[in-house]
Amino acid sequence: MAKPNPFRPFTPDPAQMALKPAVSGNTINGLGETAPRAPRMVYWAPDPDQIPHGAMQRWFYKVDPDNPHLAKAREARARLLAEPMPEVEGMPAQRSPHEWNEALAAFATGADFERWGVAPVDPAWVYEGQQVTQSRVVVLGLAHDYDQIATAPAASAGAEVVRQYGRAAAAAKAVAGWLRRQGWSAEPVTGPMTTKIALIPPALACGFGELGKHGSLINPEHGASFRLSAVLTDAPFAPTPRREFGIDDFCSRCRVCEDACPPEAIAPAKQMVRGTLKWYVDFERCLPFFNQTHGCAVCIAVCPWSRPGVGLNLAAKLARRAERAPAP
Repeated sequence: MAKPNPFRPFTPDPAQMALKPAVSGNTINGLGETAPRAPRMVYWAPDPDQIPHGAMQRWFYKVDPDNPHLAKAREARARLLAEPMPEVEGMPAQRSPHEWNEALAAFATGADFERWGVAPVDPAWVYEGQQVTQSRVVVLGLAHDYDQIATAPAASAGAEVVRQYGRAAAAAKAVAGWLRRQGWSAEPVTGPMTTKIALIPPALACGFGELGKHGSLINPEHGASFRLSAVLTDAPFAPTPRREFGIDDFCSRCRVCEDACPPEAIAPAKQMVRGTLKWYVDFERCLPFFNQTHGCAVCIAVCPWSRPGVGLNLAAKLARRAERAPAP
């Protein structure tokens, strides 16, 4: 039996809902479409006036503007984003793909991010109207402070999300700068603003984990409690392999995030989105609560995989179960 949800029933602020556009964000995302196509920008537009939900995005910026947790985190992120990038220096350094990965692993030991992986750029990940000419995407993972994210949907959790987006921006710029100083062009990509490329698909491809029922990536070490950034480059890194841990099957049997979601936006089964059957969060249900609570993050906080020390044990248990399963 599900625990009582203290945030239900949820009633959206009428001032916010007055800004809702005629087109559904689910339509923009391609819910129900059976043919593959490029993703379209639905939210977090660099220029909100360019998207249907832009007025709602601007409304989000006005929620609790004087909150000290959010103000401090946003100021720190703005400083990181404003720091200049080095120019590309000299001739490109030459290494084999394996040596490039070794060099990045060595760089990562002294850098401020928890995970990295590499995938060849797939045009299917590039947002409609954008162009990516680079052949590689280096994906970076930045873990949340669990004690802070566990306070969701309080402003302290929203501030933690902003803080990690700041770390993510700094990490992407650090890796891009490292590559530029070795003669390779490199472009940092960071959220929450929509840029050229969706970040979850390459993170899946390069071995970060699996997509969870709550629409976020799940990794055994960090659960769903981490953020992504990336670097686009032609430096010939070796792709890191996709990994599966039994998370997808686990999510099909688990209802924790589904029951905890205040606006009931998490579906119990996968849905067709742009030609792929996948877990999908109802944009129209999610967004109003997300906007009113500094980014929500309830589903990330309650995910069993996100609790410190739990994910690796879960992954090991699922691996043992898979080994015992009879061959098909």
